[in-house]
Amino acid sequence: MQDRLGREIDYMRISITDRCNLRCGYCMPECGVPSVPHDMILRFDEIVGLVKIFCSMGIKNVKITGGEPLVRKGAVGLIKDIKAIDGIEKVSMTTNGILLSKNLNALAEAGIDSINISLDTLNRQKYLNITGFDGLNTVLKAIDECRAFPEMKVKINAVTMVDYNRDEICNLADFAAGVGATLRFIEMMPLGLGTGFDGYSQDEIIAVLEESYGSAKTINDKAGSGPAKYYSFEGLEGRIGFISPMSHKFCGSCNRIRLTSEGLLRPCLGSDVGIDLRKPMREGASDEELAQIIHDGIVNKPEGHCFETTDSLMSKIGG
Repeated sequence: MQDRLGREIDYMRISITDRCNLRCGYCMPECGVPSVPHDMILRFDEIVGLVKIFCSMGIKNVKITGGEPLVRKGAVGLIKDIKAIDGIEKVSMTTNGILLSKNLNALAEAGIDSINISLDTLNRQKYLNITGFDGLNTVLKAIDECRAFPEMKVKINAVTMVDYNRDEICNLADFAAGVGATLRFIEMMPLGLGTGFDGYSQDEIIAVLEESYGSAKTINDKAGSGPAKYYSFEGLEGRIGFISPMSHKFCGSCNRIRLTSEGLLRPCLGSDVGIDLRKPMREGASDEELAQIIHDGIVNKPEGHCFETTDSLMSKIGG
C-alpha cells in the first residue's frame, strides 16, 4: 500500500485508550484530560475488524499504544487476537511499565513480539518529578522480569530534556546494556505540552555518548518497523537508537499510520488531519467501503509533519 509519494505504508500504531496512570509533564496535564466517553472509544471487536482490513491493504506490523494501553481491561486479549490475524507479522506495545509485571506472562503467552518501555531517568526523585508518580522501582522490576522471556525484544524509550536528564544519558546507556535491552533516545516534539520543554538533538546526544564510549558507527541493518536509526559505540555493548523527527526529519521514508482510540485514521502524527472510521463502520459500511475510505486517507498522507500548527495532545494519539 503506497501513498501518493510512493512511500510504502506497512506499519500501524493503534491507540486503544486516551487514559493514563502517569502524568508526564510533556504529555498530559497534571490534572489529566477529559476522558472520552466509552461509547466513543472503539470496541476491541471493531479494532480487530479494522486491522483485518488494514492488513488486507498491506499493513504487516502493529503497535498498541495509549495513553497507557495496559490500563484498558482486556488489552492483552486484543493483542492475542491481532497477532492471530493472517498477514500480521509483528505485534508490539509501548507502555510506561507500571502495570507490566502483572501482565508480563499473559503478554508472552499472547505472542507479543516486542515491548517498548518509557524510561527517561534512573533517579527516583526525577522520575517522580517527570511523571507525577513514585514508580521508578516498579518499572525497573518489570524490565528485569522481561529477561525471563528472551524471545520478546525489549526497548527502552528515553526523552531527553534540558535541565532534567542530560547527565543521565550515559547512565541510561549503561543500564540498557546491562539488562540486554536496546535504548532509544526520542527527540522532544513541539506537540501539545511538549512545546513547554527543550530537548537535545540526536547530534548533541551522540556527542555526549562519544565522550564516554568512543566513536559512533552507523548500523545499517533494519532493527525495527519504525524510523529509528541505530549506532554502535566502541566502548558500549549493544546498540543505541535515535528517533529524531526534528533534527533528522524522516518524513520522506515514513511508513506509519495511526488509529486513535476514537477511530480516527491519522496518516501523520504531526498533522491535525484525521479520517473518521468509527462513524461509517457503526452506520453499517461494508469492508469494501471502509477500505476505500482508508485508501483515500493514505493516498493523501501529508508530505511532512507540521508540529508547529497541530493542537493534538500526545496522550490522545499514542506517540
